[in-house]
Amino acid sequence: MFKFLLVSLLTVFAFGSATDIQYPDLTMTWVGFSALAIFLIGYYFIATEDKYHIDKSKPALFIGTFMLILAAAYYVIYGLDLNLVNIEANHLILEIAGIFFFLFVAMTYIESLIHMGVFDRLKYNLVSRGYTYRELFWATGLLAFFISPVADNLTTALILATVLITIDKTKQDFLVPGAINVVVAANAGGAWSPFGDITTLMAWTAGKGVFTDFLFLFPASFFGYIVTAYLLSRYVPNTLPDFDVKTEIQPQLMHGANVVIYLGIFTIFCAVVGHQVLHLPAMWGMLFGLALLQLYSARLKKKHNSEFNVFHSMAKIENNTLMFFFGILAAVGVLYFLGWLSLAAVVYDPSVLGPTWSNIGVGFLSAFVDNVPVMSAILKANPIMGVDQWMLVTLTAGIGGSLISFGSAAGVGVMGKLPGIYTFSSHFKLSWTVFVGYVISVLIWYVQYQILGIFHIS
Repeated sequence: MFKFLLVSLLTVFAFGSATDIQYPDLTMTWVGFSALAIFLIGYYFIATEDKYHIDKSKPALFIGTFMLILAAAYYVIYGLDLNLVNIEANHLILEIAGIFFFLFVAMTYIESLIHMGVFDRLKYNLVSRGYTYRELFWATGLLAFFISPVADNLTTALILATVLITIDKTKQDFLVPGAINVVVAANAGGAWSPFGDITTLMAWTAGKGVFTDFLFLFPASFFGYIVTAYLLSRYVPNTLPDFDVKTEIQPQLMHGANVVIYLGIFTIFCAVVGHQVLHLPAMWGMLFGLALLQLYSARLKKKHNSEFNVFHSMAKIENNTLMFFFGILAAVGVLYFLGWLSLAAVVYDPSVLGPTWSNIGVGFLSAFVDNVPVMSAILKANPIMGVDQWMLVTLTAGIGGSLISFGSAAGVGVMGKLPGIYTFSSHFKLSWTVFVGYVISVLIWYVQYQILGIFHIS
């Protein structure tokens, strides 16, 4: 298994070689080995966050910034072209900013909805029906799976994680499986929609499949998720939450809460349409939606003297999540810059692993590195594959990120929502359930695409 994971890791590390700018190969130099060692040490502290009680954003931000400083120092010492360092730094800023601001706006909307009582009301509506913890587990998971294709996996995971924590803030035998369930469901639901995940959106806009091609991934996504959810549900108590509908007061929504919900939906619409039609970054539409939210909050203040303030919502955002994303993406970018991502460019060759096994390996890599830079690297390399293989790598990059807690934007977002509860180790103890679902998804893809040949509309 370790050998297979190592090959999987090298598989996508190969893709960084596809670029218009030729960087000098520094892998076998002291800076190359130092950067790799720093990355591995930092990754260890990220993975053992709950053991050392060091927030994952701290080692991530350190390695992301220090590695590039170290690379720049090497360029100065040996008289290399510093313009290359500047180009890489600006490229990283541009790449990370899109994800950073997308997350920022999504989190602002979530905090705004919390403040306006939307999630307390949703919790009341769910729990007052007399559902057990296990039934609530299934309800939140299925909601995540079917909301994600429209709302994107990150926003969906943030919303449902907030619902979980409002149902019960301390019951770990509900919260941990529930959090894993939400992450897996959001990633699986996003895998069969062109705009359900950043990775699928990237593949769609790159022309690797038409809109309907992605819909054929539904069986693999759904049944793989259902298997994982069933296995996880066995760990959830089948008891009722401590809730008496007769004594509990139904939470009231603040004035304008419904409009904020619709603004959130419209913001996602702006992000998708702006990206697809106007060819703007997805974060541009999100920021436009944030501007609309600010204008509406000003109207609420003037007309109803509302206490709702968007800047107060921004102040409550989990900044450690944003810093983690910046650091880890920057660190991966530096590994590419130094040449570490060009060691196994031959793996897609049929005489080595071939596209199917390579794409399956992508799922394991996306769990360790994050599926966004992985998919970005694959698209840059642009290996020659048919639509069936492009759909496979879309599927594995999406659902493979669920194998580890911080392998996807959804997982990182939920870790920020449930600090100390949903952690790397708590997820890892049950990750075998995710692995089983991953295998089922790949097997369904193989039967549907390779044996039956059902993957496009004639």
